[in-house]
Amino acid sequence: MRGVILAGGHGKRLHPLTLVTNKHLLPVYKKPMIYYPIETLVKVGIKEILIVTSGEYLGHFFRLLQTGKEWGVKIHYAIQEGSDGTGAALLCAEEFVKDDDFVVILGDNIVSEDIKGFVDEFEEEKKQFKAKTLITKVEDPTKYGVVEFEDKRITRLVEKPKDAFSNYVNTGLWIFQPEVFSLFKQLKKSARGEYETTDVLNAYAEQGLLTYGMLTSKWTDAGSFEQLYQATVLMKELEEQEAAKGGSTI
Repeated sequence: MRGVILAGGHGKRLHPLTLVTNKHLLPVYKKPMIYYPIETLVKVGIKEILIVTSGEYLGHFFRLLQTGKEWGVKIHYAIQEGSDGTGAALLCAEEFVKDDDFVVILGDNIVSEDIKGFVDEFEEEKKQFKAKTLITKVEDPTKYGVVEFEDKRITRLVEKPKDAFSNYVNTGLWIFQPEVFSLFKQLKKSARGEYETTDVLNAYAEQGLLTYGMLTSKWTDAGSFEQLYQATVLMKELEEQEAAKGGSTI
């Protein structure tokens, strides 16, 4: 199993902070944002991680993360040319993934629980399903990709609908088999002018091949000032909870 972190984009909602660096390098409480998705993958036991970003920020990431020795992993880097969406970014990972299954996490995702159980489950589920997405319940689902599910299958996924049909959303944390790249290569640009991973997930959903896992702890992304603040508050709360228990800090 390999890990892929998508850390491209220009972070326009976080201007002027992102005029000087990539949003995934901004602080969330005591750490750069990118540390959290790395730690999420490390807890799974993944040893090979690819960070996909734009060329202008590659040096920033390498200066901070180096080869990944600090986490006991090997970090690789790939450059995404342009800003054509997550589907285009994931095509940059094909050579890295080779024939392995892989976990994808958006670089601004702050996941407070250990996802290893979901990854382990997929080892059995992949006999029936081609991919898995982690979902969670939120108060305002219109900001995200809203999902509908039945039994173990995702039946529908709509990106940022005006009228949400459920409160459950796609968190931007996925598990794929390597054959998914054939679908990414067939993608056409969406109305937003991007190649959307959502379209690939929907293709699997229509065939009954997309399963899901339900996060039970708090989750947020950090793509806006409000969400960046919420992520910082969440990490501070978790550290204080651990300290009260006498455990290690986050």
